[in-house]
Amino acid sequence: MTLIDIAGVFGVLLILIAYAGATAGKLDPKQWPALVLNLAGALLILWSLSVDFNLSAALMEGAWALVAVAGLVRLALGKLRR
Repeated sequence: MTLIDIAGVFGVLLILIAYAGATAGKLDPKQWPALVLNLAGALLILWSLSVDFNLSAALMEGAWALVAVAGLVRLALGKLRR
């Protein structure tokens, strides 16, 4: 297993931790900890896909990252308005 494979697996784990935390009520999926876990996970998976490209997986992880970024931007704008 290469370093980039390990990074991709770690990315999967980060996303699963965020999902499990939200499902268990331990993480709010609209707050920064879950959003950062999802963004970091998606970016690591995208990086791993740069070696063995898969279009459908890249589209999914790209969308996942964009949703996380949108949530983080929403949070940042909300704090600026206060």
